[in-house]
Amino acid sequence: MKLVIGVVRESALGESRVAIAPDVVQKLNKLGVQVVMQQGAGASAFLPDEKYKQDNVTLVESAADVYAKANLFIRVQTPSLDEIAQMPEGSYLLGALTPHKHLAEIKALADKKITCWATEYIPRISRAQSMDTLSSQAAVAGYVGVVKAAGLSAKFFPMLTTAAGTVRPAKVLVLGAGVAGLQAIATAKRLGAVVEAYDIRPETKEQCESLGAKFIDTGVNAAGEGGYARELTAEEVVKQTEIVDQHIAKADAVITTAAIPGRPSPKLISASAVAKMQPGAVIIDLASEGGGNCELTKPGEIYQHEGVVICGELNVPAQLAVHASEMFSKNLFNFISPWLKDAQLVVDWEDEIISQSCLVKEGEVVNSRIQTLLGGGA
Repeated sequence: MKLVIGVVRESALGESRVAIAPDVVQKLNKLGVQVVMQQGAGASAFLPDEKYKQDNVTLVESAADVYAKANLFIRVQTPSLDEIAQMPEGSYLLGALTPHKHLAEIKALADKKITCWATEYIPRISRAQSMDTLSSQAAVAGYVGVVKAAGLSAKFFPMLTTAAGTVRPAKVLVLGAGVAGLQAIATAKRLGAVVEAYDIRPETKEQCESLGAKFIDTGVNAAGEGGYARELTAEEVVKQTEIVDQHIAKADAVITTAAIPGRPSPKLISASAVAKMQPGAVIIDLASEGGGNCELTKPGEIYQHEGVVICGELNVPAQLAVHASEMFSKNLFNFISPWLKDAQLVVDWEDEIISQSCLVKEGEVVNSRIQTLLGGGA
């Protein structure tokens, strides 16, 4: 059966990205793959229907029309239960599905025998880097976070020499040196700020310094599996906190990026540390999806606490919808394209990229983590 990719308007509140960009449609056209797309699916990402009018694209009025014509659905976020009910039995789904937050939806997908892959579970190996939506969207978040900090700050980021005298540059502290953190460091440095960085994985020191940040060394090593940091012991937390809090107190802006997929975000900034910060300082908590790295973060809100602005906005990549959509779309294409044979999807279930990112295969929940959360499987 020929592959037909379906794209509908994202239903999640505040989601402005789209799962397919016009340049990826062109690549699919060269591979003989048809696309059925709901009208206006890209509008919130400033990608009007006119940009999608190509030989291999059929624009339809409703999401129901897409579900009736396609057999592989690509998404930025998890479809709702109502949307899953409209998807044909035995079809395919690919996207950033955040399954630990959507267990009912995963169960519904299994009930309809919809084979699905979650891009968050793609193994972090070299040949899968071009498919990694976590990394691409984290890079967007790191950039947006610094721009947001500059906008909320009461100070200039760069040093300025003016007729009124010299203005000293702002001090920016980045906590977490993953993809988002490294992008934040690079962006803050380009804006002219004095940048410090901290990560509990000491191997990130060289990366931080190469981007122009001064690395804070606390002597705590918490390197974990798969490129993620492990949770700290109580003793390590005390040691880390004493040193890092001193730098937090002197910072004009703190960007936090420490997130553990599927688990609560570690608390890096206590209420007492916030109390010692300078009036007008800013905290941008890019880990708000998991509850935040700051004890005082209110996910989804920007507010002022005793003179310190705390920003806990959710779904930050959606604020840069055009480039975020283009990057996400290329990730999905890079995942799909190796398995396209004469415009048909022929996957190798022995390949670790396919097997480890799969949540449901033909009605069976095959991911062990999701099986545990579901109480043994679906």
